[in-house]
Order: sequence, then structure tokens, then C-alpha cells
Amino acid sequence: MDLRVELPKIRVLPPPKERLRSLTKGADQAEAWAAKLRAKAEPVVEKLAFLRTRLATAAVLILAAWLFVHVMFGANGMVVYRTKRAEYQDLQKEIGLLQRENTQYSEQVSQLKSDPKRIEKEAREQFHYARPGEVVYVSPEPAPPPQPATNSASK
Repeated sequence: MDLRVELPKIRVLPPPKERLRSLTKGADQAEAWAAKLRAKAEPVVEKLAFLRTRLATAAVLILAAWLFVHVMFGANGMVVYRTKRAEYQDLQKEIGLLQRENTQYSEQVSQLKSDPKRIEKEAREQFHYARPGEVVYVSPEPAPPPQPATNSASK
């Protein structure tokens, strides 16, 4: 069994003046290296900035085109809106016609309930009633047209 305890190595830092001197020795070299790196990176950065503006413009154009198509032809686009609006107007006309027809029927019902002349007229027309001494003439129903003997004649 090994009972040794390992202690981390202790690093002795130089005094602050010496640290400052070591920094100033390498500062000229670091500045020269940074200038070289900046000179090499400058054309690449310019190209990236140019590409970024081109890509952003293209992305905006694609987004605008997609929005236009979606607004015009999407699920709730202008095309669908116009067809639904035309359908709505047709339905409004149909509702108006049905309401007028309904009021006519309501008037007929009220007349049939209260007007004796109207009641007599309906009884004569529908049930072929007649007053004593009157004769009712009923015309026969027209005969249906004859069916062709073969299917080729109907074409």
C-alpha cells in the first residue's frame, strides 16, 4: 500500500518589474506579428463583408417573393378571398330572394286564415269544389311523348 501524497508543484512568479520587462521585450514582435496578420486578413474580411451584403439582399428578395406568393395564392390569399367574396355575394342574393319568397308565403297563409274569398278560390282550384248548379271542367293531362324504339334514335 502506497501512502504517499503528491503535492502540486509550486510555481514561483517573478517580481512585477521583471514581468513588465518580459512583456515589453515581446511587445515589438507581437505588434509586428499582428500587423502581418491584419494585412493578410484584410482582403478576406472585405470579401466576407461584400458576400454578407449580397447574401442579405438575396435573402430579403427571396423572403419578399415568398411573402408575395403566400399572400396571393396561400390558404387565405387574395385569390381565395375573391372567390369567397363572390360566393358570399351570391349567397346574400339568394337569402334576399328566399326572404321575399318567405314573406309572400306568410301573406298567403294569413290570407288563407282570414279571407273567405281566398279560401273559396283555393278550394275550387285544388279540390275541384263547385257551388250547387255549377259544372267543373277538368282538362285531361297531356300524353307523354313516345319513347324511341332504340337507343340510337335518342342520340
